[in-house]
Amino acid sequence: MRAPPLTLALRAYRTGLRVGEPAVAGLLAWRAHRGKEDPRRLPERRGLAGRARPVGPLAWMHGASVGEALSLIGLVEGMIGRGFSVLVTTGTRTAAELIGGRLPAGAVHQYMPLDAPRWVGRFLDHWQPDLALVAESEIWPNTMLALAEREVPLLLVNGRMSERSFRGWERSPRTAEALLSRIAVCLAQTQEDAARFAQLGAPRVSIAGNLKYDAAVPPADPQQLAYLRPMLAGRPVWVAASTHPGEEAAVAHAHAALRDRFPRLLTILAPRHPRRGQEAAEAASAAGLASARRSAGGRPHPSVEVYVADTVGEMGLFYRLSPLAFLGGSLVPRGGQNPIEPVRLDTAVLHGAHTDNFREVYAALDRGGGALPVRDGAELAERVGALLADPARLGRMARDGHEALLPFEGAVARTLAVLDPFVAQMKLRRLDRPAFERSALARA
Repeated sequence: MRAPPLTLALRAYRTGLRVGEPAVAGLLAWRAHRGKEDPRRLPERRGLAGRARPVGPLAWMHGASVGEALSLIGLVEGMIGRGFSVLVTTGTRTAAELIGGRLPAGAVHQYMPLDAPRWVGRFLDHWQPDLALVAESEIWPNTMLALAEREVPLLLVNGRMSERSFRGWERSPRTAEALLSRIAVCLAQTQEDAARFAQLGAPRVSIAGNLKYDAAVPPADPQQLAYLRPMLAGRPVWVAASTHPGEEAAVAHAHAALRDRFPRLLTILAPRHPRRGQEAAEAASAAGLASARRSAGGRPHPSVEVYVADTVGEMGLFYRLSPLAFLGGSLVPRGGQNPIEPVRLDTAVLHGAHTDNFREVYAALDRGGGALPVRDGAELAERVGALLADPARLGRMARDGHEALLPFEGAVARTLAVLDPFVAQMKLRRLDRPAFERSALARA
């Protein structure tokens, strides 16, 4: 079926970013100055490759931030097992720093170029992917159109469409259809997501589940684990993970409210964005609590009440050190953070009311007894105190959490089953190419 023509809005978008490329380059420079871009790898954001293309068939997978990128690891391994090399791109500096150490042999990382037509073009000219997979809801018009022009199949995996995004796209139905109709297959997380994508014009939509349920548990440095465990022995410990502005103060006040009852209490406070470590420490100080920042070399010595874990890629360490976690982004309207990792690491979960990003899994954890909701900072203190005083209940919550996640697993296998026909088609297409063309591609 032929895709609908481009709308005036899409044509204007393409022209605007073509003409406005110098302004976009200026934005990149500003972001690098603010520490939001890696200045050493800034050319990658303009489509200039940082390394050679691997020989042979190549699958390109994109996950914008940490969660999306890590959810792709199972697919990366599956495609490597099917004879493909894999290019993984991310859009944030934190994701790039984390994903680099998690990729298996046969996969390489680059930054995603910004959606300027010339930058996208030279990115695709260099990498020449045979297949493109985008995680969740990353819809970049110029990139999608360039893939379609090159006849590179684009699959949306782990597809998610929030109510807010859906309402936004509904106001421009022809533009939505013009873009989404160019997706070869859309694999949605839930029935609700699938219905929204189909209504907006995605032609082939099915439900594969959430890849994050199949993700491996985050690793921990064994040396750090062996160093910190004895230091924390005998202390009641809880972690406030991936907190957002406004939540650090609630966490600090919860600790202050529990201080008399648990004089040796340690709160591990891990802001969602590590660069906000100083803000988190200031919230602790404002509540009259002694803190130390991990990024500054601080350690959770007996005099430290709030240990600010403002580093990248260490949540696996802190979940292993704590039997209880509060998941941030949920006391404030940010949709909540991923509860799967702490549950997999035998950690009971507390969360606020704002959990739309993971609505189904939070509901299942609440029903199954692996998680408990809190309304505000006062109830957070109440729940933390009750659970830390009842280790047996914490153990039951950890076991119940594991049980609650079982029905959600299997998304990686279902997604790879959908990819297999594309894999076969790509391999046949390569065999059909003239020998001189295959040789030129191998040198590219």
